[in-house]
Order: sequence, then C-alpha cells, then structure tokens
Amino acid sequence: MPIKQAAMKALRQTKKRTVANRAVKERIKDTAKKIKKFVADKKLDDAKKLVPMFSKIVDKAGKRHVIAKNRASRLKSWAMRQVNKIAK
Repeated sequence: MPIKQAAMKALRQTKKRTVANRAVKERIKDTAKKIKKFVADKKLDDAKKLVPMFSKIVDKAGKRHVIAKNRASRLKSWAMRQVNKIAK
C-alpha cells in the first residue's frame, strides 16, 4: 500500500483507468466475435451493419491509447476482409 498522498492518488487513478480500459477491450472482443459468428453463418447483411460500429469502437480505443493505433488499423482491416470474404 502506498504511503505518500500522491502515490495513493496515482493508485486510485490507475484502478479507475484499468476498469475503463478493460471494458473497452471487452467490447472490442465481443463485437469481433459477433462479426466472426455472422461470417460463419454467412449473414452478410448483419456483418455489414456491424463493421462501421466496430470501426468506431476501435478508432476511439486507438485515439485514447487503450490499444495501439496500428492494432486498431489491423483490426479494422481484419473486419473488412471477413465481410468481403463472404460477399464474393
């Protein structure tokens, strides 16, 4: 347990940020799973509707440094490739 006041505050901030970041990462994972499921079931319309929402979530996470910007870019690319795979 930290002794200094500043260290205590830093610990509180870290806990708060960890919870928020974890929630964002879970949302990314859940949406990616939904896209995978729609692709596996060949539900093109549902997958296409989900991709813009997924891109928005990933972009915000990249902007706020929850995930790296390059990872955000790779995830968006992956989602589009998945949808295009069943569109053919």
